[in-house]
Amino acid sequence: MPDPNGFLRYDRRLPARRPVPVRISDWREVYPPAGEELIREQATRCMDCGIPFCHDGCPLGNRIPDWNDLVRTGNWDAAVDSLHATNNFPEFTGRLCPAPCEAACVLGLGGQQPVTIKQVEVEIADAAVARDGLRPRPASVSTGRSVAVVGSGPAGLAAAQQLARAGHTVTVYERDDAIGGLLRYGIPDFKLEKQHIDKRLAQLTAEGVRFRTGVDVGVDVTAEQLRAEHDAVLLACGALQGRDTPETPGRPLRGVHQAMAHLVAANRVVAAAGDGKPAPATLPDGTPIDAAGKHVVIIGGGDTAADCLGVAHRQGAAGVHQLDLYPEPPTERDAARDPWPTWPWVLRNYPAHEEGGERVFAVAVQEFVDDGTGQVRAVRIAEVTVEKVDGRRIVTALPGSEREIPADLVLLAIGFEGTEEQPLLAQFGVTRNGRGAIDSGPDWQATDGVFVAGDMHRGASLIVWAIAEGRAAAAAIHTYLGGVGDLPAPVDPARQPLAAR
Repeated sequence: MPDPNGFLRYDRRLPARRPVPVRISDWREVYPPAGEELIREQATRCMDCGIPFCHDGCPLGNRIPDWNDLVRTGNWDAAVDSLHATNNFPEFTGRLCPAPCEAACVLGLGGQQPVTIKQVEVEIADAAVARDGLRPRPASVSTGRSVAVVGSGPAGLAAAQQLARAGHTVTVYERDDAIGGLLRYGIPDFKLEKQHIDKRLAQLTAEGVRFRTGVDVGVDVTAEQLRAEHDAVLLACGALQGRDTPETPGRPLRGVHQAMAHLVAANRVVAAAGDGKPAPATLPDGTPIDAAGKHVVIIGGGDTAADCLGVAHRQGAAGVHQLDLYPEPPTERDAARDPWPTWPWVLRNYPAHEEGGERVFAVAVQEFVDDGTGQVRAVRIAEVTVEKVDGRRIVTALPGSEREIPADLVLLAIGFEGTEEQPLLAQFGVTRNGRGAIDSGPDWQATDGVFVAGDMHRGASLIVWAIAEGRAAAAAIHTYLGGVGDLPAPVDPARQPLAAR
């Protein structure tokens, strides 16, 4: 049985991050490997609760107490099997997921710090690579049925792997020049080095998944062609339509960009350098979008904003301000607002925040200020209050609180408005709903033989939800194609995150 006193003997502890002066000089991951002794110590803190609420925090249904105890006892091979039973890509989630499972850890109910679930997960995943190099598991028999997966982010890749292992022929279509979706060009290398994606792609290829890059479905290949060539289609194109602020004076100025434009350009530079082909950070039209030597203002307080902050540091920004519309959150859970085990509204300090920059809370941009040539030179902000009235957000500027912040580069990281409007939607006969997402029936079908999963269905969300929906949609496709047996389906299309009612 698990150690009932482990959480009393050991405090929560994570591996030390690489020193700031060192890590901002390169693009390598912030965290070094934890080491087996530390991870076994932290896994020992798991109590194997009678009701493991961490399972409810994670939509994948990860067997967290099981693999924690397997790590505690040194049974790493079994821990790898237990982890992979519910999660196709734990090396991705262990690095990128904000860990709602930890917010739901029972230790949090008693005022203790939660188990380092995410860190244990990533160490198990890395151990799998070290032990067998992600051994392929190809199907022994082909079903003779074919599936097209449009989009190669975590939802599409998870579905592709599940379907290929069930014996179906799977082709993944990606409009970019490399597979991975936002994992490839949206997530900076200091959070996820791309070698981890490449190792998984090698495994999927060995399992029979086919990849076609540089193919914009709806343009280069029509929906009619896909329907003719495949027995089912899964749409997993993500939710890349960035929220904008067109009503703000000065929005058309040069130097004001969507955050993802900056992240994609930076990732392409890093990828090119890795191939020995140095390239400048530019937009597709050649416009420079590099923070080097510039005063940068990032608008937004979430993960994307923090990613932009870390990129700006590594590009050599002269200074960075990160603006948040909301007041500074508390450092600990407010049980009246967010009772355990729900995801709490608390101040989250990402590694990028200890690297520099200034966070400014409870402010809103009133104007992007022109330098006289059509280039932004500053943002004019005002302190604000935010209220919810009949479900609507009311933002009120405080008179006399306006001031300017120098800005040569402004990045909008204020969320996403769903999947992009693109030709494939009309061709497949599907439309965006009021949230910009694509609705499905209870069997994940958006229309006959066309399924949808991930952010394209849910809206911008966490990587664990993308993988969970990819697995569930794969199970539905397998049934639709008359496959033998059932595939795991951790969620249904109506499932929502754990929340207080």
